[in-house]
Amino acid sequence: MAITDKVYLKNHRQIVSQLDTSIPKGAFKGATIELLYSGEGLSKLDDATRDRLLDFAQDFLDCKDEDQLYTGYPERQFMRYLLELRSQGLGPDAIVDVMGDDYMLYAYPGDVLSFLDQSIRTLEAVEALAEVDGAREAAREAGDAKRSLAGR
Repeated sequence: MAITDKVYLKNHRQIVSQLDTSIPKGAFKGATIELLYSGEGLSKLDDATRDRLLDFAQDFLDCKDEDQLYTGYPERQFMRYLLELRSQGLGPDAIVDVMGDDYMLYAYPGDVLSFLDQSIRTLEAVEALAEVDGAREAAREAGDAKRSLAGR
């Protein structure tokens, strides 16, 4: 299961109540993305909630073609965001705190840790395959990225 399947809207009940409509709790569920992309009804939200959800839409849903919304574009953007936070030296607990502050999102720190660990394992595989293939530069880049994520 992808990390984006484990990212939720903070204050979901409050948001649903203010919008007077039902949306899934998952931030990357189709109906939630559709609502945020279209912006319909967001004017009903209090200013702080609306601003954070609009920031989310701008940072993760702003694609060139609307079809990209359903081909993993928002999820890839969000994973880059998580990896960037980790490259800044933040641990899983701090990453969850920043997600909440930036976008009113929540995930369990253990799920973030699992995502980061899986990312490191993927980079290890890329590094090993590049070495076998003789692609020294690709192996070096994968190794550097792996060490950066691992905090070494």
